[in-house]
Amino acid sequence: SAGSLGIIIPPSIPMIMYGVSSQTSVGDMFLGGILPGILIGIGMIIWVCIYSKKKGFGTQTEKFTFKRFFVQLNHAKWALLTPIIILGGIYSGMFTPTEAAVISVVYAILISLFVYKEISVKDLPRIVSRASLTSASVLIIISAATAFGKVLTLEQIPNQVAGALTTISDSSFVIILLIMIMLLVVGMFMDTTAAVVILTPILFPVAVELGIHPVHFGVMMIANLAIGFITPPLGVNLFVGSGISGVGIPTLSRAVTPFLISMIITLIFIVVFPFLSLVLL
Repeated sequence: SAGSLGIIIPPSIPMIMYGVSSQTSVGDMFLGGILPGILIGIGMIIWVCIYSKKKGFGTQTEKFTFKRFFVQLNHAKWALLTPIIILGGIYSGMFTPTEAAVISVVYAILISLFVYKEISVKDLPRIVSRASLTSASVLIIISAATAFGKVLTLEQIPNQVAGALTTISDSSFVIILLIMIMLLVVGMFMDTTAAVVILTPILFPVAVELGIHPVHFGVMMIANLAIGFITPPLGVNLFVGSGISGVGIPTLSRAVTPFLISMIITLIFIVVFPFLSLVLL
């Protein structure tokens, strides 16, 4: 479930696509996603704490001390450098987000081999094989979703839906509520990037006409579509989690329900309180 945060907290490819499609500053979009992403994460943490306490998970008898904290921090410093290298390289212009993915993989392999020594060279073929299978299954799903999005575009379904929304009510609240519901449904069937590219040119003018800030609408849109990562039938994160853990999709779908509810509640806060998306601009 937490994997959904990847497109809300920068760097985010869907936010870049939204910025390009709506002529909105990508830098502002990145800033706008920070607090909503943290808020969604806090919602998940709260449920994890409740569930863990209820089931007795993670109970420790050893007391917290700053000495232990700094020892563990020092042990984890090489792993913690990963996001710093990725974000630092992207924001400094040294490499693109796609190149950052390659660099992070190479860095992780080197640290795992020579610093933590958790794997050996002979483990690499097995790791690459498993990663390839996971990636292939996800790409098959995404390709099907992209094709589905193309069909919708050719049939002008998004245009018809947007036109219908503006004729249903004069209330901006009702229209935004309908747009959010529509995006929730779209996220269940369509790849996020494809949905952003297809729907932004259609829904963005409606949002501007209603007086919604472009960054606020973009964050609402991305946060809404992020829920689609854990909702069947597309649910890319569910398929990845199933492939890695061996747990069936139906079981995983039931298990993520509390996180799904948490994300929807947080989405309501993001929609109702624009300052969460705009305060850092």
